[in-house]
Amino acid sequence: MLRFMLLFLLCLTALFVAELLQPVDRHVIVPFTSAIADVCVWIVGLFDPHAIAHGKILQSTTSGFAISIERGCNGVEAVIILIAAILAFPAPWKHKLAGIGIGFVAIQAMNLVRIISLFYLGQWSRLWFDWFHLYLWQALIVLDALIVFLVWLRYLPRSRPQVLG
Repeated sequence: MLRFMLLFLLCLTALFVAELLQPVDRHVIVPFTSAIADVCVWIVGLFDPHAIAHGKILQSTTSGFAISIERGCNGVEAVIILIAAILAFPAPWKHKLAGIGIGFVAIQAMNLVRIISLFYLGQWSRLWFDWFHLYLWQALIVLDALIVFLVWLRYLPRSRPQVLG
């Protein structure tokens, strides 16, 4: 358990430091966040043609309300937590890579629901938008990472005990 905690903290620190580096931000985080806004517009456009994206900003053309997808709102931090946990746990690499891939998709799917719900909540009530944004959704995204990790642990193959002799 101590080994897991130390590796987890090491991986977590390294990944968060990497995320803050200017080249990573410019070439990975910013384009990824803009892509999230584009996907949100595409999803919203399936039933509401009045949404547009400008980089990381999602805006309603009817109400003028807009949200900007900032750091902490793009799901990257939750993915980093998940990756650090999976990398720190002793498991075969093929299972680690599968867990990271499936976990990334699960967290980002939940994050799309989060952003779209906030987009509509903000048009309806600023009070509810703030409450959901600051309290409920922040916790749910991190909880999503934890649940993905626990499900991943559940499906890891059990190692057989070594027989001596």
